[in-house]
Amino acid sequence: MLEAKLNTGRGEEDPSGQGDAEHGSSEAWPAPTIANRIDATVALPGSKSLMGRELVMAALAEGPGTLHAPLHSRDTQLMVDALRALGTTIDELPNPANQFGPDLRVTPAAELTGSTSIACGLAGTVMRFVPAVAALALGPTAFDGDPYARNRPMRPVLEALRELGADISDEGRGALPFTVHGTGGLKGGRVEVDASLSSQFVSGLLLAAPRFENGVHVVHTGERLPSLPHIEMTLEALRARGVDADSPALGEWRVAPGPIQARDLTIEPDLSNAAPFLAAALATGGTVSVPRWPAETTQVGDHLRELLPQFGATAEHRDGLLTVTGHGRLRGVNLHLPEAGELSPTMVGLAALAAHGTGQGDGEASEITGIGHTRHHETDRIAALVAEINGLGGHAEELEDGIAVYPATLQGGL
Repeated sequence: MLEAKLNTGRGEEDPSGQGDAEHGSSEAWPAPTIANRIDATVALPGSKSLMGRELVMAALAEGPGTLHAPLHSRDTQLMVDALRALGTTIDELPNPANQFGPDLRVTPAAELTGSTSIACGLAGTVMRFVPAVAALALGPTAFDGDPYARNRPMRPVLEALRELGADISDEGRGALPFTVHGTGGLKGGRVEVDASLSSQFVSGLLLAAPRFENGVHVVHTGERLPSLPHIEMTLEALRARGVDADSPALGEWRVAPGPIQARDLTIEPDLSNAAPFLAAALATGGTVSVPRWPAETTQVGDHLRELLPQFGATAEHRDGLLTVTGHGRLRGVNLHLPEAGELSPTMVGLAALAAHGTGQGDGEASEITGIGHTRHHETDRIAALVAEINGLGGHAEELEDGIAVYPATLQGGL
């Protein structure tokens, strides 16, 4: 069994992985090639999205808990370091049954303490989930990150926290760096947030809300809301810990004040990180299987079961095993992915293969839309994907909220 060691750390809503890679290298990476069809089973590490949420809730819970099969990545380490800086104890527990590393035992602090600094790297989960936790601590907590992280939008969540009673100084930037002056508690209540650029603005408020004096009632004011499933994931994770959390209306979410139950739980595998491996089955006309694929999940990666067949593959889920098989030439597609933007790099890559032809008009065009919010991730993903496809001889163009890929003959490149 192959191991998908995608442990460089990912920015959300960004499980596909580019979000938290270490600083770039000038060394060229030789892409793997294969002469035959792939026939493989790939084991995946834990979900980045679930990992960030469970770490925050475990740190705010009423007692210790253990996270089994956690993701070990740059994102995870940044989150662990941030929570430790605020007083949480997080210990590694050896677990030979987990091929990706030790389990994590999380013991909440009797009292969260500030007077510290937190490095966010490029991790959206750290820069947007932890400020609400820091507001519950005593003392100032300074946040900063990698240079590009200072360009990532933060104003909506910072303004929302201020409305809920937090004292935050950012010199008007609405971005990193900023300092949260914790007072040991937060009033909470109703707050309006424009989450058009990131659903993390909402999740960051909901996760800590059980510890707010009045809980929280978040109302989205923007025209669109990307990555809605990630908010559903947050609500479900809260409810699994005994929290009263729901969505009373479209674009509204409510969390009541109360204890967060301690839990021992197993992190689901990161389904979005399955995308490049499953795509290899389509690229080679082979078969790739992924074990421990849940029958029901809030992970966006589960959409792969529906998306890959549109390119001409078959996908079968049986007894916890998802198997995807490619069947020759890929078909062009028209995909609208406002809730699954994190899958767009792989979908665009497959679209480029579907468009690849011999010059005799045998490639098929594709359009992938609804992903305009990915321009505000760790990089402008739309611009980056178009540039890289065209650099390989393809023909891709930027749309307002997506990418169009037209028939062209691909070639090797750098």
